[in-house]
Amino acid sequence: MSFIWFLIIGGVLGWLAGVILGRDVPGGVIGNIVAGIIGSWIGSALLGNWGWQVSDFYVFPALVGAIILIFIVSFIMRSFKKAT
Repeated sequence: MSFIWFLIIGGVLGWLAGVILGRDVPGGVIGNIVAGIIGSWIGSALLGNWGWQVSDFYVFPALVGAIILIFIVSFIMRSFKKAT
C-alpha cells in the first residue's frame, strides 16, 4: 500500500508543479509521477528534509524540486523544437 501512496503523491506533486509553472509535463500521468519522484530527490538534495511529510515525501522540498525539474525539461524540449 505504501508504494501506491508513493505513486499517487508523486503524481500529484508533479501535476501541481506543472500547474504552477503553466507548462505541460511530457508523458502525461507517467511524466507527472516521474517528475514528482525525481523532483523530491532533487528538492531533498537542495533543501533537505523538513516540513510536512506525506508517504515518503517532504512536500515543500519535493514541490520545489519538481518545479526545477519541469522547468529544465521544458527548456530542453523547447530548444530541441527550435533546432528542428
